[in-house]
Amino acid sequence: MTAAGRAHGGRSRPVALVTGASRGVGKGCAIELARAGFDLALTARTLEEGEEREHSSTITASDTSPLPGSLRGTAAAVEAAGGRALVLPADLLEPEAMKAVVDRVVGEWGGVDLYLNNARYVGAGHIDRLLDVPVEGVAKHFQGNVLTPLTMIRKLLPGMIEQGGGTIVFVTSASGYTDPPAAAGEGGWGIAYGGSKAAAHRIPGILKAEHERDGVRSFLVHPGLTATERVEQDMRAFGFEGGAPVEVISKVVGWLATSSEADSLTGRNLEAQFLCHERGLLAGWSGPTPNDHALSYDRSGANLEALEAALRD
Repeated sequence: MTAAGRAHGGRSRPVALVTGASRGVGKGCAIELARAGFDLALTARTLEEGEEREHSSTITASDTSPLPGSLRGTAAAVEAAGGRALVLPADLLEPEAMKAVVDRVVGEWGGVDLYLNNARYVGAGHIDRLLDVPVEGVAKHFQGNVLTPLTMIRKLLPGMIEQGGGTIVFVTSASGYTDPPAAAGEGGWGIAYGGSKAAAHRIPGILKAEHERDGVRSFLVHPGLTATERVEQDMRAFGFEGGAPVEVISKVVGWLATSSEADSLTGRNLEAQFLCHERGLLAGWSGPTPNDHALSYDRSGANLEALEAALRD
């Protein structure tokens, strides 16, 4: 069934569309995909280095200080790695603009073989408590993290089906399947972030049920704490710092994009740090370290599975 690493629709090289490609995980994955032979369509808000925009995680403060990274910088790195780069600035809160991104890629390059949904809404509500964040703030997280990605997938799926396959990868977060160890602002996260990530967590499994038969592979990839520019600049104040190198999840996404061995994992959530270490994808990396926070992971599905197994026994 595999669509791994293959260019469809008569293209000479496979095409990947990466959101949140200006820095961090998106940038790292784009470069890795270029090394694997893909051409890259890159979208994010930041076109040039030094742009200022709001990126505070809480309603209690404002932060418009420039974050390192830009689409121009990622495009240069992609080209240096051997790929073509198409730069398409857009905002997750503007779904029509994101649909236009798909139209542009299809119009110029003929289609998309891999969609990496890496971007998320960055703004107030991430580290805000339930009674503090307005419902409109929660809605922005759901728009950016759930509704706009669904809009993108609905635009991309017909072309993937017609061309005989494709790959969809969601970068997820453990906040979608675990309770925070403390209240938001005290080492935890808010309902807007965790709730929207939980909703997005269901998408690849439904894609598997509906479109695996069409050659469409779909994955969730959890990077774990990763040492991105934004973690370093913004999240230290909230108790989040350090993490695995960006190359860890980049290598995992590259493997998913090109290996037919990943076919059997479609629809599943993959823990990037563990998969990378088990498969030796990143030479010289010593592997994941234990999480020191007291997290309570959601075991409701496993509990029900055990109860039903006991009935059958």
